[in-house]
Amino acid sequence: MTIELRAETPETRLKALGRPLPDSPPSPIGAFKNVRRSGNMLYVSGQGPVLPDGSLLKGKVGGDVTAEEARDHAELVALNIIAALRQFLGSLDHVSGVVKLLGLVNATPEFERHPHVIDGASNILARVFDDKRGHARSAFGVSSLPNQITVEIEAIFELSDDALNQASSWEN
Repeated sequence: MTIELRAETPETRLKALGRPLPDSPPSPIGAFKNVRRSGNMLYVSGQGPVLPDGSLLKGKVGGDVTAEEARDHAELVALNIIAALRQFLGSLDHVSGVVKLLGLVNATPEFERHPHVIDGASNILARVFDDKRGHARSAFGVSSLPNQITVEIEAIFELSDDALNQASSWEN
């Protein structure tokens, strides 16, 4: 009797994480797409902390929002990024890894823990995509973000080699 062992994939790691994705990612609030493919790279537009009911998590980090709360908001943003990828690709298993994140924190001038906040997203993405190589990242504070959200994060991912055979089915 042969037992087939199923290798861990981004989809199985997401399920094991126990964090549900929204049914669909938040719609862009401007003239852009959530995801754009160029060659073997996927560019995910800036996503914010949008709850499944569409409500936004707002506030000024270092003021009315703590660093820990904002880190939780960044985790939610990571889930919205993952939802945008899944909607575009059909399966997260077509992604070979995280390349880079750019994290913006709506913060008071005195706030200094921007990397701590964006670690919330980095840690979720690293777990789902088994990011042993690590990803590049920038994290910094800004005086405001659209709709006064607390965090906005954009991301770049790499497609797996086997996924490139299916790439013509994905819009550019």
